[in-house]
Amino acid sequence: MARRTDTFELGRLGLGAGEARSLDLDVGLEPLEFAGERYEPQEGVVPANLDVARTGGGYSLRLRFAARLAGPCARCLTDANLVVEADAREVDQPGGGEDLESPYLAGDELDLRGWARDALALSLPARILCRDDCRGLCPECGVDLNEADAGHAHEMPPDPRWARLSDLKLE
Repeated sequence: MARRTDTFELGRLGLGAGEARSLDLDVGLEPLEFAGERYEPQEGVVPANLDVARTGGGYSLRLRFAARLAGPCARCLTDANLVVEADAREVDQPGGGEDLESPYLAGDELDLRGWARDALALSLPARILCRDDCRGLCPECGVDLNEADAGHAHEMPPDPRWARLSDLKLE
């Protein structure tokens, strides 16, 4: 396994225009805050594949990795563990305009850790769940509906618009 790489100097690859290299690196990951909750990578370092291609005066980059995250389920708040696969691409072509400038590249130095963090965040599902069919918590009593009886229910309160009718004495 390769050693941890937070930044990578692309210039040391010595690539000429049209040349490319594929590298296996270990990238450090930090915990993520998502929807007000904290999700911890189960490994602080993940193996990643970095593809680098030289394009004239710039670079075309691709980063791929899979990370296992642990944190609360968005519906029932129990532990959720999921594997997130990230596949991110960047292009840096100096003088090509704002759309062709990578925020992760300063000169030939690539901020691999920052790019991996952002790629992981963008690869997260809209809701992190403990399982696909999670039923969540009961809005009345807060019991975990995944563990409750199938018939778990509460009596519906009377409609407040009809409350005055209960004052009528019909005899």
